[in-house]
Amino acid sequence: MITSNVKIKLYFLLKIILIYLFISLKSYSSNIDNGLVVLGSYDAPVKIKVFSSLTCPHCANFHLKIIPKIKEKYIEKGQVQIIFFDFPLDQAAFNASKLIQCLDKKKQISYMDIIYKTQSKWTSGSNINDINNNLKKIVKGLGINSSEFDKCLINEDISDKILKHRIDAHKKYSIDSTPTIIINEKKLDGSAIFKNIENKINKLL
Repeated sequence: MITSNVKIKLYFLLKIILIYLFISLKSYSSNIDNGLVVLGSYDAPVKIKVFSSLTCPHCANFHLKIIPKIKEKYIEKGQVQIIFFDFPLDQAAFNASKLIQCLDKKKQISYMDIIYKTQSKWTSGSNINDINNNLKKIVKGLGINSSEFDKCLINEDISDKILKHRIDAHKKYSIDSTPTIIINEKKLDGSAIFKNIENKINKLL
């Protein structure tokens, strides 16, 4: 018997396939800023791409425990830049990802921090409407009112952008789980623990 959660994930994956076909048939253009959420200098010699889903517990652990260590040891010295890419695994993560694009850039990292810290709470709704209401409460404190929230979730340019990045990442890096870490265009082998990442960074500096 297929559970409701499995049905939601299957529906979301089907949606990705359909949108991929749609995007392929049109020339992709967007008035949404294509700039990504980043930490660190653009001149940093080591670029780390982090592909994550906002509903993924392993991604939350990486964001809250590993990234601060990278920031302290490398980012603050100008040696590393981290670039965040949304790779939503379900509809809840997809909706949470859209909201990043509707926030002021100065509040995007704070939003991600809150989302990961409170992941078990805002994802605990019994259906997607409950989860959306939880997200609405989070972004209200960051300057997005109820009307802006609703418009953000149905913004096709934002949806296309996120799903296009997800599709492109899957094709380019063969991503099938999160978090996936790419360091200077090479996928990190092994687990995404600080020691493993530290060893890779040190070899590149």
